[in-house]
Amino acid sequence: MKKYLYNLLIAFDQLINSILGGFCDETLSSRMGKHVEKKDGWLSIIICKMLNLIDKNHCKDAIEEDEEWPK
Repeated sequence: MKKYLYNLLIAFDQLINSILGGFCDETLSSRMGKHVEKKDGWLSIIICKMLNLIDKNHCKDAIEEDEEWPK
């Protein structure tokens, strides 16, 4: 049951990312982590700092290098 709920949360996260214009198979944390690395996207920087209080390096650890729009 835990794995099922975890999978649902990931799916919901990817859905929200897609609705906001991101790649359909990437989580919001991954997308925001990429913005933080590039030092752009002030909102991503703030949200990642808040998430780091709960889970150290959350956005950095969530980055999926292989997930982005095809070039």
